[in-house]
Amino acid sequence: MATYAHVLLFSLVGGVFSLVGGFVLLNNKRAATSLAHIATPFAAGALLAAAFFDLLPESLGDIEASSAAAWVLGGIVLFFLLEHFFRWFHHHHEHDGKSSPAPLVIVGDTLHNLLDGVAIGAAFLIDTPTGIVASIAVAAHEIPQEIGDFGLLLKFGYEKSRIIMINVISAFASTIGALVTFALGSETEISAGYLLALTAGMFIYIAASDLIPTIHEEAKGKVSHGAAALFLLGIAIIGLTTSTAHKYIDAGHTHGHDHEQSSTHSHDDHEEESNDHDHEEEDHTESDHSDDHDHDHE
Repeated sequence: MATYAHVLLFSLVGGVFSLVGGFVLLNNKRAATSLAHIATPFAAGALLAAAFFDLLPESLGDIEASSAAAWVLGGIVLFFLLEHFFRWFHHHHEHDGKSSPAPLVIVGDTLHNLLDGVAIGAAFLIDTPTGIVASIAVAAHEIPQEIGDFGLLLKFGYEKSRIIMINVISAFASTIGALVTFALGSETEISAGYLLALTAGMFIYIAASDLIPTIHEEAKGKVSHGAAALFLLGIAIIGLTTSTAHKYIDAGHTHGHDHEQSSTHSHDDHEEESNDHDHEEEDHTESDHSDDHDHDHE
């Protein structure tokens, strides 16, 4: 069973660890570009695998298929509107000269991290393996995202120390979102299946709308065997992680549950035997009293 410690640890992995791409950019732009080329196709495969191998099956085990489909669509629409709004707002301010678009980049990144945290927290409401898979997928797609955000802030003239501080604070929004979602889900009657379907929709949108077009754009009309291999590798690793995590973590949980049930049954059997023994003694005592009464009557 997932705990707050699990949520805290893996949300930090999904949020703060993903900043490694930005740190690489600040020290070596060429290395950061290479890292982004690797992380983007891998993240696309990881997100799709997490959605179809784990989140959707878990959601369908909790809610009806029609409801799950509606919430998947809701996740796609939510991210479309979010991205559309910020891109429009960014474009508007970039051309009217009213303000720098840098604050919008920061707000957009923070909101994105918050939604990533909601996805992680919702996944942990089902079980620990699902939460781990979601965290890995989030971390994978955040690496190229953070490289882009670091690059934009550098372009806008921010100092390196300020860029690091801003992005670290923004990354903690993922942890906050995960903990709040997990707390609300644990204390209320809201089914986690709805949140998982919503998360699956968000993952599908990010992979299909943002990452896969980027892969094709970077290939520039050429066949990129490396990108295709990394895409498939992301699917394979998340698929393997999903099956392995559920096999071993769920097995341990089931074993502990069975042991607890076995102990409970043994205790109940012992009590039942004790009660039967007490009943036998009581019947024997009543029989003795009856014999004594008959003897006195004679």
